[in-house]
Amino acid sequence: MEHYTGEQRAFCVEAYYKNGDSCTIARRLFCSNFRLHDLNQCPSESVIRSWVRKFESLGSTLNEKPAGRTRTVRTEENVSEVVASVRRDPQQSSRKRSAELAISRTSLRRILTKDLKLHPYKLQLVQELKPNDHHLRLAFAETMLERFQSLNNILFSDEAHFHLCGFVNKQNCRYWAVENPQLKHQRPLHSLKVTVWAAMSAQGIIGPHFFENERSHTVTVNSDRYTAMLRNFFFPQLHNFEAYNSRTWFQQDGATSHTFNESLAVVNEVFNGKLILRRGDIPWPPRSPDLTPLDFFLWGYLKSRVYANKPTTIAQLKENIREEMSAIPRAMCQKVFTNLRNRLEECKREVGKHLNDVIFKK
Repeated sequence: MEHYTGEQRAFCVEAYYKNGDSCTIARRLFCSNFRLHDLNQCPSESVIRSWVRKFESLGSTLNEKPAGRTRTVRTEENVSEVVASVRRDPQQSSRKRSAELAISRTSLRRILTKDLKLHPYKLQLVQELKPNDHHLRLAFAETMLERFQSLNNILFSDEAHFHLCGFVNKQNCRYWAVENPQLKHQRPLHSLKVTVWAAMSAQGIIGPHFFENERSHTVTVNSDRYTAMLRNFFFPQLHNFEAYNSRTWFQQDGATSHTFNESLAVVNEVFNGKLILRRGDIPWPPRSPDLTPLDFFLWGYLKSRVYANKPTTIAQLKENIREEMSAIPRAMCQKVFTNLRNRLEECKREVGKHLNDVIFKK
């Protein structure tokens, strides 16, 4: 009975009434009108009579949709209680809120998402800013936006550690099974790692350089090693970097190895008058990883990719870093620096405070 449309049901009822309440004639007319070759394809007489009875009692031949269950939990009273609870403490966990309101977590989640249209936004972890940092960040953002119509001729530099054991986010690790397999991820107390240096502009990336000794063991970055890297790696690479010219600026953060007199003197040999650093021509604001492309993009992007094939040796990890860094296209670098300008503008609007609503799309 269910496969007949409303139009077909109405036709049968109308034909029934127009032909002396005859189900037989109604069936023949149905067969002719809908071009059916077999009378057995038509609704039976009992079906037609049931449609007629339904029409006479309800004014329709269609089946009524069953009424949904009456809400027993998502009532107006419970919704109001959830609203009051969220206003009191929007950061309270769903488990505690569920226990406090005596509402199941499933029903609570439905009230929050379906009735109140709320979304569980994650807390943003940012570096702590000291009282004077706001002023320094604001001054930096204003200077950069005023001095540079384009940020494309600036090289930003930085170092980062890549541990061989990688980074494990428990939120993204799930193991579907009937019983809990009690899986554990073991991490050594002092894991093997590499220390990587790179410089990035809107035109491309110079690097990576690995700080290591003659036995290929990772070493701490100090002023002597940083100066040697500048002379033996960065400067030769720089002169082969097609985007480099006499107007190129260079940035480095306030790490101790960067601010020693010896390393500053070496940097000034190439970038005299064009330095963005703590004691440079444009002072770099401390505690501002959100304003350098390597921190807000490059290192996180690389770490999301270099561990994909689970490297088991330092040599494999270094090769992955080289491959992934060299595969970053210029178009992506340009988008990063477009985002950098957006960040500087946001920093200016926020008067040097933490950035809000800055989204990077690769």
